[in-house]
Amino acid sequence: MEKEKLFTKDFITTSVVNFVLTLSMYLLLVVMATYAIETHAASASMAGFVASIFIIGSLCGRLFAGRLITKLGTKKMLIIGTILFLIMTLCYFIPSNLLLLMAIRLIHGIGFGIATTATGTIVSQVMPASRGGEGIGYFSLSTVLSTAIGPLIGIYLMRTQGFESIFVFSFIIGVVSLLLTLFIKPPYIISHVQQTGFKWSQYFEVRSLPISLMMFYGALAYSSILSFITAYAAEVNLISAGSLYFLVYALIILASRPFTGRIMDIRGGNSIIYPGIILFAIGLVLLSQSTSTLMFLLAAAIIGLGYGNFQSATQAIAVKAAPKERMGLANSTYFIFLDLGLGFGPVALGYLIPTFGYRGVYLGLAAYMVVGIFVYFLLHGRKDKQLLAETT
Repeated sequence: MEKEKLFTKDFITTSVVNFVLTLSMYLLLVVMATYAIETHAASASMAGFVASIFIIGSLCGRLFAGRLITKLGTKKMLIIGTILFLIMTLCYFIPSNLLLLMAIRLIHGIGFGIATTATGTIVSQVMPASRGGEGIGYFSLSTVLSTAIGPLIGIYLMRTQGFESIFVFSFIIGVVSLLLTLFIKPPYIISHVQQTGFKWSQYFEVRSLPISLMMFYGALAYSSILSFITAYAAEVNLISAGSLYFLVYALIILASRPFTGRIMDIRGGNSIIYPGIILFAIGLVLLSQSTSTLMFLLAAAIIGLGYGNFQSATQAIAVKAAPKERMGLANSTYFIFLDLGLGFGPVALGYLIPTFGYRGVYLGLAAYMVVGIFVYFLLHGRKDKQLLAETT
């Protein structure tokens, strides 16, 4: 039996748009704190807030995008989000104070949240259901690669050309993403269910909630990597290894994703998520004990194989668990909890580092992820066979 086609024009174009938008987010995120300090004399804590308020905006955008997608359709929401994203990129050129900069970052994040909720939903609609795990796996590479490439570009431009070059670059790739959205033709799927009054189901997909909670659990642990890996690498005198961490992480995911997606479609989410949790825990142990570049980068590879595939598998489950007309809500529900984990994690872990140190925190998070095996079983693992039977 011939496989249904996965790499259609709409699938590829949507993935490229998602890559470009996420690339812009990460290259700005990595330099924004420094920009706030040097340009507006912000304190370290306020500079961190200027950088992270983007995530708050993204959460707001996702919260309402999931609901509006069912009314307006995915393409309209993608265009609205991309235009808002592009306009706010232009606003960085306007002379401003710290308060105005925070407002720009907040609205910029809202545009990003709307647009990327739409891209995730479009991909879920245009890929064949029989290749859902594989499709989500390939699509999520657009995010993974942007997390590795974005910071590299941002830091390079900041050091060689200055902050304005970063805003110019972001605007140019924003224009590219807007032009590409015009060529996307997703199916127009809307919900005919009329809802009156406030209901949680207007903003969250209940069937995707358990696996989204598991993503929050894992993202909280992974936030320790995003926020503290550079500082940890400097503390243990492995600065060069720290600069290569995300590159190794991305390459491992790039190499493994074609296989893990297919395995999930055949054997179900448990076949990827249980090993993913275990590998993530092993990688954290190795990271906590790293004394050489080789050991540090080996930890990056194992974490990429573990958490990287755990993330794509949970997203695929969130989409598969929802009916077609609520895929937008399923995606927004999933990403809301992913963003919450990445946003809340550094705040909570920041209180532990002065007491336990980076090594102690990473070792503690390894134990935390082992407990995650049982959390996953209770939230979804025991029902995974049933979902596999319903979607194949």
